[in-house]
Amino acid sequence: MSLEEKINQDLKTAMKAKDQAGLRGIRAIKNAILLTKTDGSGTELDEAGEIKLVQKLIKQRKDSLDIYKKQDRADLAIVEEEEIAVLKKYLPAQLSEDDLIPIIQEIINKTGADSMKDMGKVMGMASGQLAGQADGKTISAIVKKLLN
Repeated sequence: MSLEEKINQDLKTAMKAKDQAGLRGIRAIKNAILLTKTDGSGTELDEAGEIKLVQKLIKQRKDSLDIYKKQDRADLAIVEEEEIAVLKKYLPAQLSEDDLIPIIQEIINKTGADSMKDMGKVMGMASGQLAGQADGKTISAIVKKLLN
């Protein structure tokens, strides 16, 4: 089942349950899918594209959440947190830092990286291999820690 089909089913369920947070999050994904389909590029949305789309939506909400917390706007921060929780349901299971370290160490060994100069090579491989399973910030932090 594609993300779009799952979203349409979940939208009906959220409407019946009158789940406002769920509706906001699901509608955000549905809107992003629609925009991607009609952007004129003619590209189809595959599974990797769907994951990137949801990750982008989560990142946007995290950025907004940071701003709202800095401005002491708890009312708006709660809304963003609720939407992030809904959006995360549509991503594959995220790996913990403990799970990521051996994978990234293996990538470092494969690329022969030994200093921060080689971070780009490692990040490129790691981002491709771990797409959807970890966010870029976490991967970057671990790579920096392992290369130092």
